[in-house]
Amino acid sequence: MRVLGGLAILLAVCLVAVSLTVYLKFRSVWDSIHRVQVTGLGVRPPQFTAAMNILLIGSDSRSGANGSFGAGITGQRSDTIIVLHLAPGGRSAIVLSIPRDSVVPVLACPPEAGTPGQKAQPGQVEQINATFAYGGPGCLWKTVEQTTGMRIDHFIELNFTGFEHVINDIGGVNICLPFAINDPLSRLRLGPGRHHVGGAEALAFWRARYIGQGSDLQRIERDQYLMAAVLQGVERSDLLGSPTKLLAVVTDVAKSMTTDSGLSLSTLINTVDSLRQMPPGAVQFIELPTAVYPANPDWVQWPPSDRQLFRAIAHDWTVPRTSSRTGPVRSARSAGLAAYGTGHRSAPAPSPSGSPDLTRRYGGITGSANICHNSQAFAGPLGGS
Repeated sequence: MRVLGGLAILLAVCLVAVSLTVYLKFRSVWDSIHRVQVTGLGVRPPQFTAAMNILLIGSDSRSGANGSFGAGITGQRSDTIIVLHLAPGGRSAIVLSIPRDSVVPVLACPPEAGTPGQKAQPGQVEQINATFAYGGPGCLWKTVEQTTGMRIDHFIELNFTGFEHVINDIGGVNICLPFAINDPLSRLRLGPGRHHVGGAEALAFWRARYIGQGSDLQRIERDQYLMAAVLQGVERSDLLGSPTKLLAVVTDVAKSMTTDSGLSLSTLINTVDSLRQMPPGAVQFIELPTAVYPANPDWVQWPPSDRQLFRAIAHDWTVPRTSSRTGPVRSARSAGLAAYGTGHRSAPAPSPSGSPDLTRRYGGITGSANICHNSQAFAGPLGGS
């Protein structure tokens, strides 16, 4: 018994030493991530519950190592905008995708993170990806809060190379194609069927727009399946349950990541812990319903009915189900190559308890979805070319 007791104490000491070493290394890497002091948010929406809302931004900046994705393209735009809603107690999550071509009011934002900022222009609108280009992540944060009524707690921004690192570190991800795709703009070139791909091909899949209908809205549908595949891959690899694996991911993406200065290491650890215990089926991927913007068919606007969705997420309310799987989503033509520019402005055209269950009313999928049941996300006259 003395020997066993001594071995137990020795094992405990070793585990503590290893954990402390991992923590100190993690702390060093975490401290190297670029931080932005977010200011000028104005009158903010109230915090209705203990839920956490994180604004996830995919930046298309071509600075540094991202230059290989397009020479001569300056500035940065929010290629992907997502609100990650983590319900109180970590019981479920909602991943709400906001189309980059959405029109939003032009709000006043101070210069930030190398951007010029912008002055308020009452009665004028801009593409939401231009909001990020002009005012940085803080301006995008403010605009999302003011237009949705959902309080944002933190933001995390990741660029192209950071996305690739994440995919590579989890050992790749599965994607499924109903037909061969040869898209020179995104550099996605794969045959039909199921593929296990690394970071470069996963990024090409994420960015592919000019296939199917050729719309950014349909691209979001495909990206939902990719996010579900990533979630399933993370569960298989036990990434969130392994400090060393998680450390490898954070080490790789640190130089590609930007967060708000208020996002602490303890908050991140608590967030990861809640996600670790959450089954993929408890994660809902929803695309914000939109309608064509009359003044410019390349843009989309949010119908008044979206307010119910925003309130449901903000309050953790359950939205009444309908018989239709998809809600009032409308298609809009892609802005084409102009989408790689800075964006434009124009005059505007004339229940409950528990976590919300939104996929039945608003479309979308859960994290446990079969990634090969995705043919609708590829349907359209452009096919795979």
